[in-house]
Amino acid sequence: MSLSKYHNLFTKYLEDYHQKENPKGLYEPISYILSLGGKRLRPLLTLMATEAFGKDANEALAAALSVEIFHNFTLMHDDIMDAAPLRRGKPTVHHKWNTNTGILSGDAMLIQGYQCLEIYEDPLYGKLNKQMSKTALEVCEGQQYDVDFETENDVSIVAYLEMIKLKTAVLVGHALKVGAWIGNASDEEAQKIYDFGVLLGLAFQIQDDYLDAFGDPEDFGKQVGGDIIENKKTILYHKVMELGSANEKESLLKWFDFKGDNTKKVSAVKIIFDTSGATKASKKLVSEYTQLAFEKLEEIKISDEGRESLKAFGKNLMERKF
Repeated sequence: MSLSKYHNLFTKYLEDYHQKENPKGLYEPISYILSLGGKRLRPLLTLMATEAFGKDANEALAAALSVEIFHNFTLMHDDIMDAAPLRRGKPTVHHKWNTNTGILSGDAMLIQGYQCLEIYEDPLYGKLNKQMSKTALEVCEGQQYDVDFETENDVSIVAYLEMIKLKTAVLVGHALKVGAWIGNASDEEAQKIYDFGVLLGLAFQIQDDYLDAFGDPEDFGKQVGGDIIENKKTILYHKVMELGSANEKESLLKWFDFKGDNTKKVSAVKIIFDTSGATKASKKLVSEYTQLAFEKLEEIKISDEGRESLKAFGKNLMERKF
């Protein structure tokens, strides 16, 4: 099945998933954020993994929806914590409604993510539910590290990579692993495709860091330079600390303490990213993690068609502009 067919299959299933009408203040924000679109990368991986192991993708639709709802729950709460005004080019839930709505509707989405899995029977249900809990807690750990790092000056690249692994990459691995189990994969093969997903997720997040600074606002759908404004120590920051001159490092730290015009701050920091070599090095790291993911993919006992689909998916991720 082509990527577009997976996308169409999932989109139709999502559209047929109806929220309760009342109370409107709880369910309308959920419908709103799910209607904003997005790339739907994670649920597509669930469907692809199931077919790669020989089962029909339709059997994994409920699990794919679980992944998508959970992902959007994390975005809703992440936007509150980052005070982000935009999500996919539209007002964030807490801006369109209020912070309390964003918190409560997000909580409801987390529960819905679990409810989607109830269609499966034991022992599969037990495995999926346990994997969901493990991933959900890891994502919370990653988010807390992300918050902590904003006020810590001595954050290593190793610590940063562990943070994005927990905050972003484990959910990509989760999406593939649950799909593999639904496809009757062994635990060993399910773990291999999980590892592939984590590597792909690392590449994805590093690319996201780059796009946050250098993406086209119309394509990216978020506030470009938001990470700089929030003083997030992304891979670009770390690469300046690793590769930059003493003056570039000192200048970057000063801009991170700057409290004035954000437009001026974003522009100045992006110049430092470029001149220090951080931009080029970060893009190279995306390629390296993608290649590691492809090497892991070769170890998995799946259909040739499934392998090629997942590889094409990874290449598209590496080349994306938003």
